[in-house]
Amino acid sequence: MIKKNDLILIGAVIILGLGIIFFINVTKTEGSKVLITIDGKEYDTFPLDEDTTFTVELDNGEYNTFVIKDGQVDMTEASCPDKVCVRHKEIHYNNETIVCLPNNVVLQIIGGEEDEIDAIAK
Repeated sequence: MIKKNDLILIGAVIILGLGIIFFINVTKTEGSKVLITIDGKEYDTFPLDEDTTFTVELDNGEYNTFVIKDGQVDMTEASCPDKVCVRHKEIHYNNETIVCLPNNVVLQIIGGEEDEIDAIAK
């Protein structure tokens, strides 16, 4: 049996969750570049304002292809078996990432304004 206090708690949790989602969406900032890292080492950066297609070719023959179009980055092709990175949505907000774990390739949006939360968090 649900009691009055249970309903109040459920309502408070829902309101808090919606508030957090709203805050996150309001504080998002657009990035200006995409940083490519391989095995944790910086590989290259590309500006988001220039449409391009680029293939990252690894020494072992593996590869990842991404497209920058209209300020968004999309992983369009990869040699990894699961293709999770290819199914990922396009990214364009600061600190968003697309990760290909089998190939150790990470695309990260950088160059946007730093969030105040990141500056405060310890």
